[in-house]
Amino acid sequence: MTVLEQTLQTAASVAILGHVRPDGDCLGSTLGLYHYIKTNYPDIPAAVYLEQASLKFSYLEGFEEIRHETDGEVYDLCICLDSSDTERLGQFSCYLERAAKSLCLDHHVTNLGYAQTNVVVADASSTCEVLYDQLDDGKIDKAIAECLYTGIIHDTGVFKYSCTSAHTMEIAGKLMAKGIDFGAIIDNSFYKKTYIQNQILGRALLESITFFDGKCIFSAIRENEMKFYGVDGKDMDGIIDQLRLTEGVEVAIFLYQTGAQEFKVSLRSQYIVDVSKIAAFFGGGGHVRAAGCTMSGSIHDVINNLSLHIEKQLAPESTEE
Repeated sequence: MTVLEQTLQTAASVAILGHVRPDGDCLGSTLGLYHYIKTNYPDIPAAVYLEQASLKFSYLEGFEEIRHETDGEVYDLCICLDSSDTERLGQFSCYLERAAKSLCLDHHVTNLGYAQTNVVVADASSTCEVLYDQLDDGKIDKAIAECLYTGIIHDTGVFKYSCTSAHTMEIAGKLMAKGIDFGAIIDNSFYKKTYIQNQILGRALLESITFFDGKCIFSAIRENEMKFYGVDGKDMDGIIDQLRLTEGVEVAIFLYQTGAQEFKVSLRSQYIVDVSKIAAFFGGGGHVRAAGCTMSGSIHDVINNLSLHIEKQLAPESTEE
C-alpha cells in the first residue's frame, strides 16, 4: 500500500491544495486526487482550494467545484501538491496550519519538506506522475485519467522536455487506455490560444533581446501593456517556451509585471545552466531546466541580477582566482 493510500485510510476529511497561479500540472494533480477520493473514498469529504485558473482547463471534471476563497473549514488531513514550500500555497496555507495531518506530493528539487509526510520525487516529470504512482491504477477512471494526462503533457511540453522518461511514457500509455481523447487534451489545453494571447506572444517575441553572445534571451511585459491587451498572468502561457526555442539560446527569461517594481520571472535552460539554483537564490524554485521566482526592481535591475548568476554557470572558469 502506498503512502497516500495509507494516509487516506485514517482521514476524516481532506483539503487539497496546489500552488498560486495554478498551471496544468497543479490542476491535473489536485483535481485528479479530488476525483480519486470522491470515487474510491466516498465517505471522506474533500475540497480543492486554488486561485482562479485559465478557462482552457475547464474541460476537467470538477473544475467548477474548485473553491477560490478561504472559509472557516477545518480538515483532518491537508494534501499539498506541486508546491515546494508553504509560501507557494498562497492564502490557502491556513488549511495546512489547521489540519491535524499533512502530506505533500511533489517533484520539485527545491521542495523544503514542509509537511508531516513528504513524497518528493525530483526526477519525476510532473506531480501527476508522482501522484499516479501513489494510486491504484485499477481505481483510475476516465475523469481521473484526463486530469493526470493533462498535468503530464504540460510539465513535459508534450513529452519534449528532458524530464520525460520511459516511465513517464508508460504512465501516459496507461492513461490513454482509459479512453481519454488525448489529441483534444493536447490541442485545447496546450497549443490552442486566443487571438489576444497570440497578440501578447507576438509582442513579447518582437521586443525580445539577446545577450551573452546570443546564449541568453529575455522579454518583458509591463503592467500598462497587459492592460492595453486585456491580459493577465494566465494568458502568458507558452511565451517562455517559445523564447527557449530560439536558435543558439541556452537560457530564456520572461518577466511580466505583477505590481509596482515587481515581476513574475520564468526561467528555462537547455543543457548547461541549472535555473532552479538561480530561482532559489531569489526566493523561488522549480527544476534544473525550468524554474521561476518573483523579483523586485526595474526590468534592468532584474535582468542584471539574474545575469550575474547565469554568467557564473555559463563560464565557471571566469570566477576562479
